[in-house]
Amino acid sequence: MKNILIVEDYQIIRLATKLLVLDLFKAAAIHEAGSFNAALAELERQPQDLIILDIQIPDGQGFEMIAMMRAIQKNVPILVFSAVEERIYGIHYLRSGANGFVSKNSCTEEVQTAIISVADTGRYVSPRIKVELLNQLDKHHYQADNPLLELSAREITIMDMLIEGFWVKEIASQLHLTESSVSTYKARIFEKLHVSTLIEMFQKVRHYKDMD
Repeated sequence: MKNILIVEDYQIIRLATKLLVLDLFKAAAIHEAGSFNAALAELERQPQDLIILDIQIPDGQGFEMIAMMRAIQKNVPILVFSAVEERIYGIHYLRSGANGFVSKNSCTEEVQTAIISVADTGRYVSPRIKVELLNQLDKHHYQADNPLLELSAREITIMDMLIEGFWVKEIASQLHLTESSVSTYKARIFEKLHVSTLIEMFQKVRHYKDMD
């Protein structure tokens, strides 16, 4: 019997995900967590055969969440199931150690394929992310059509926090960085996005996320 942990703060989405999982693994024991801290507690309580993780949850730690879960159970398969922009965030979560990333905008069949793939083989890459990864392998000719794809995982995290209204000092405290390091990251983000103010950055990010 498989132990499967669904980490999602919206009850209706947890229920829908649970039904999808039980359609695939009828004897599975489904465990639920509505926050990241609750997920860590559940993982400490008993090993899991699969984690289906929404990254936009209370107590969430962004790209660090994968490593924090693996610190408790080293080889637990983790499928990120999220509404964030797939092409912008998906590759970074895979590089952070997730076994797969599937968008909440995907059809039911694709979500089930992702669940089965990660549970059985430990890997799922959507067609869209696969194309982007293949394009990036051609380093001599690759040129991102979206500047957000040029940002590192840390830069995306800080960009999102700046957009949410966090000050440099607050970001430094939450990410355990120095204020000068955060300021350096901020300068790099501005340079890569070709902006000079937070308002310009917000407008450009909104444009490119809508485009993606």
